[in-house]
Amino acid sequence: MVAPGLGNMMQDLNITSKVEGQLTISVFVLAYAVGPMFLAPLSEIYGRVPVLQASNAWFFCFNIGCGFAKTKEQMFVFRFLSGLGGSAPLAIGGGVVSDCFHAEKRAQAVSIYSLTPLLGPAIGPIAGGFMAQYTTWRWTFWATSAASAAIQIAAVFFLQESFAPKILQQRAAKLRKETDGQDFCTEFDNDYRLARVLTNAIVRPFRFILTQPIVQVMALYQSYLNGVVYLMLSTFPRLWRDTYGQSISTSGLNYISFGIGLFLGAQIAVPFHNAVYAYLKKKNNGREKPEFRVPVIFVGAALVPIGLFWYGWSAQERSHWVMPNIGAGIYAAGTIICFQSTQAYIFDAYTKYAASATAATMVLRSLAGFGFPLFAPVMYRNRCSSADFILDIW
Repeated sequence: MVAPGLGNMMQDLNITSKVEGQLTISVFVLAYAVGPMFLAPLSEIYGRVPVLQASNAWFFCFNIGCGFAKTKEQMFVFRFLSGLGGSAPLAIGGGVVSDCFHAEKRAQAVSIYSLTPLLGPAIGPIAGGFMAQYTTWRWTFWATSAASAAIQIAAVFFLQESFAPKILQQRAAKLRKETDGQDFCTEFDNDYRLARVLTNAIVRPFRFILTQPIVQVMALYQSYLNGVVYLMLSTFPRLWRDTYGQSISTSGLNYISFGIGLFLGAQIAVPFHNAVYAYLKKKNNGREKPEFRVPVIFVGAALVPIGLFWYGWSAQERSHWVMPNIGAGIYAAGTIICFQSTQAYIFDAYTKYAASATAATMVLRSLAGFGFPLFAPVMYRNRCSSADFILDIW
């Protein structure tokens, strides 16, 4: 939601460098590389619900602070701190999906989980564009804070714990209370030392990224995909305003094509995922393997360059505005298929510790999302248009 009003924000906060302007967006994503490394393992100790609720409250406090920022330094700090809290759903969501769904039924859940982090940056600028044009850029932060507060209230009544060890521990505690202290315990209570448990849990994501080839390869691929997504989205408004002469609010409507591509890609991928998984499982005498998720990746990997070339060349030739939107939609469909497949592979491979494995992949993924948009102004200046340097990526 911030991108369409970035120019107005830069004027109000006396930001003269375009790189610093992009930093107000990217620093939020940078926090995604830090928060999950601690929030995900904490959710494997204290449960998913307490960590999600605490993180949402943290996000609310510092995100509303962004709306009252008076200097660029305040904005950078508040954006980073709000990003720490905002990273919780991405860090813990993978664990929740693994908790609640068996491998054969996981494709639909993974499609929703993978879709929302990309759909937000694609659809948010539509509302952000109208806010920036008709009110003030500060309302982009106040509006999202209001939504966060509503979610926090709803979570108090409806959000339930999904992490099996925590549920068993809660049941054991209830039985001990009902039976006047009779010794009920679970296998997860044996040799419980908080300091050692905390240390092992927090070290786990770092150990995954350093020692697990699956996590390393998926992290590198996801980081490239995520970097290109944020690079494209950060320059999207500029294409429509500079090349096609559209207003701030109208240019934001072009994000609909990206959102449609994400939605269609997610919906098409689910039955394809299920069919491929069922076929390979049957061929393997009913035994499941995480590698059964891999073949679908090749479909998305083919659509990504096709969509980017379509988007870049049509914009470079100043074709009708619908042509770059079609390219953006194809690219978005390929991207979400790749994200779904890689995420499902990680969930199936690490199940109980899916949250920590997901957090490990998010380090490189978020660093790319932070870094790629920062060199967008330089590439834009050297290549004259956003379409040109999108082509440079390939």
